[in-house]
Amino acid sequence: MSVIIMMMLMVFAFVSIVTVTNALAYNTSSTIKNSTSTKTTNASSLFDKIETKKVRVGDIDIAYKIFGKGKPLLFIPGFSMTMDGWDPIVLDNLSSNHTIIIFDNRGIGDTNAGVKSPSIPQFANDTAGLIDALGIKKPVDILGLSMGGLIAQELALLHQEKVDRLIIHASSCGGKESLPPQVSPQVLTSMISGNASTDTFLSTLFPREWIQQHTDYIQKNFVFPMGKVSKESLQRQFEATSKWSGVCNKLSSITKPTLVITGTEDITSPPANSLMIAQKIPGAWLVQIKGGGHGVMFQYPQQFTAVLETFLSVT
Repeated sequence: MSVIIMMMLMVFAFVSIVTVTNALAYNTSSTIKNSTSTKTTNASSLFDKIETKKVRVGDIDIAYKIFGKGKPLLFIPGFSMTMDGWDPIVLDNLSSNHTIIIFDNRGIGDTNAGVKSPSIPQFANDTAGLIDALGIKKPVDILGLSMGGLIAQELALLHQEKVDRLIIHASSCGGKESLPPQVSPQVLTSMISGNASTDTFLSTLFPREWIQQHTDYIQKNFVFPMGKVSKESLQRQFEATSKWSGVCNKLSSITKPTLVITGTEDITSPPANSLMIAQKIPGAWLVQIKGGGHGVMFQYPQQFTAVLETFLSVT
């Protein structure tokens, strides 16, 4: 067992946040058992009041919000996700020690589509341009969720000077090596077309039993994209993702400290994809949160934040 993972286990045991139930065969990984947080917060309404700003980056005006204190931590959103879709508890907890930057990707939310063709490398270039436009001179910490994880990997490869530490959440390295979403063609089509029902959308993010037990929490803390994101925007993002050739064979060249974090019950990006990433990036951490789906950040925000803070404090 590596020294880093040993430090993780000591921290988790000391603060009594989570219980580590199993150390996997790989010395870069651990599986964490959780009890769901039922805490609610008014952080969402507070973040709504933070001014949305825009800055010119190439051919687009990127909409963003910035808040908190400390070293910058930039969040790259996933498919169909706007900047108001992040878990408010996670943002609230992290903003006490980090300057949080959230934004809308090209062609979604309050960021216009521009004239350049959307692609995962282009999204990475946009993100690098945002960092420059904000006047940030030093490398920043990056968190990418799902499709945002694809972008984060490309960012670390194409613009390594922009990245300090890398967090890849519920994602894959693409290509033929990665497992596709374990959902029916009908569900996938409804998600891409923007016709997914609330129940269908939730089923791609959370285990069914958890949904049934936390309907109130979902209603208070979760932002649904239906009706907020155009079908044209969804189609552009899907095409960018589907045309991406992947970077699995390039990950060994990433030298930045990397955390790969996923839920054990993720059907949208199966945990095997995260294991593959962690095996390919030298020295990467892999943390699997027991019972977590694709939306594990929303299921277990306190535990999720604790893992991130541990990683960011010792790397």
